[in-house]
Amino acid sequence: MTSLSTLPKTSSGIPAPAAWTRAQWMLLLVLCTVLALDGLDVSMVGVALPSIGQELNLGTESLQWIVSAYVLGYGSLLLLGGRMADLLGRRRIFLIALSVFAAASLLGGLVDDPTLLIATRFVKGLAAAFTAPTGFSIITTNFAEGRERNRALSIFSTFGASGFSLGLVVGGLMTSMSWRWTFLVSVPFAVAVVLLGLKYIPRDNPANQEQDSGHDVWGAITLATGMLGLVYTLVSAPEKGWGSVATIAGFAVSAAILAAFAVIENRVKHPLIRFSILREGWVARANLSAVGLFGSYLSFQFIITLYLQSVLGWNPLSMALALLPAGLLVVATAPFADRLIDRFGAPRLIVTGLASLALGYALFLRVGTTPVYAADILPSVILLGIGFALAFPSINVQATAGIRNSEQGLAAGLIQTSTQVGAALVLAVTTALISGQGHTAAQAHDSAAMLAQYRPGLILSGIVAVAALLIAVAPSRRRQSAVPAG
Repeated sequence: MTSLSTLPKTSSGIPAPAAWTRAQWMLLLVLCTVLALDGLDVSMVGVALPSIGQELNLGTESLQWIVSAYVLGYGSLLLLGGRMADLLGRRRIFLIALSVFAAASLLGGLVDDPTLLIATRFVKGLAAAFTAPTGFSIITTNFAEGRERNRALSIFSTFGASGFSLGLVVGGLMTSMSWRWTFLVSVPFAVAVVLLGLKYIPRDNPANQEQDSGHDVWGAITLATGMLGLVYTLVSAPEKGWGSVATIAGFAVSAAILAAFAVIENRVKHPLIRFSILREGWVARANLSAVGLFGSYLSFQFIITLYLQSVLGWNPLSMALALLPAGLLVVATAPFADRLIDRFGAPRLIVTGLASLALGYALFLRVGTTPVYAADILPSVILLGIGFALAFPSINVQATAGIRNSEQGLAAGLIQTSTQVGAALVLAVTTALISGQGHTAAQAHDSAAMLAQYRPGLILSGIVAVAALLIAVAPSRRRQSAVPAG
């Protein structure tokens, strides 16, 4: 299917981005707002963790589950969510999933039981597993590849990054009233977007998206089950032990189910996932870069939230304001991200962004129990803001460049699955590293011991970022066909 661009063309046939209609801007606003809500949700809850733990009497391992339950639902179904949107209709899937997200947000803000709270986080993750790739593919099938799509994807991706970054500040404000507001604040926005989406998201005909596609039912079942088992094992390993029977069995069973999925995909006429897509252009490298970017950043946020509040004794709002420069940098680049990609090329921006992240993590290792904000914390915050602002939209552009429309949902699901599974893996390892003797240090209120407890996790974030950087700069073994430089 050809691109559904409705933009006027110049005499040379090049789209004219400035001529977008009001309906197109409203469509982009609807999709960007939902992605921003996803980002806000993750970071707001991260800020609220110490307050939640204090009120509900939860330790570090239990608090991890409030973050990881979301990642569990999100990461396990992203591939399926993106593909189902291709097959069943993007508009329908998007609006239903967003409605579920709103309902789960409301319930999460009202419950008192920790188990129910974690369950609502899981449901929100499941909903986001459908809205995120679906919104991505709605853009890529409605904006022509090249400058037009780069512009739309840059705005879309930057909204997600901005939501994630500014969620620290919003989370601080909400937590200063009550941690419950970090759940409730999303509800009215989600409801409003559902109403706007009914008007501005164009109807699509699934039958025309992929004629005679069929439905790979067993592929869908094995993929969802295998991913659910893998992510669950990853996020539960710190509590159960990486060498425990339960963890080893979880990895073995998940691997067996995913192996069965691979066999099915190679035998069915219309597979859910075409594995050769990973050999196209920058797809594989973009996905690995996403693992390093988001995995390291989410783990760093988890640690710095505990460090600033538990070690330094800062309140949530003070902590949020300390991290505000990173969010402002991401927001400030939003109007220019597409121009930067056009001028310098997405690969260069990915490399520069990952290098900035790695340097930021390295500088933060200097912090002590009595840091000077301007000298010890602010430089890292600025570098992380620059790194995320440059790398995040560029990775998303590269992950879908050169992919045909009928597989845009698949490509979008792949990149976002890499993002979330990377976050689950790195966060799980981080939690395992910092748990150790953490209870003793926390009970004794020993700031130095608590900082020493967190330091291995900080080192891990830096190592992950460096690994992603090396992958991004490694020379390609094959020609990158159909992938524009920008």
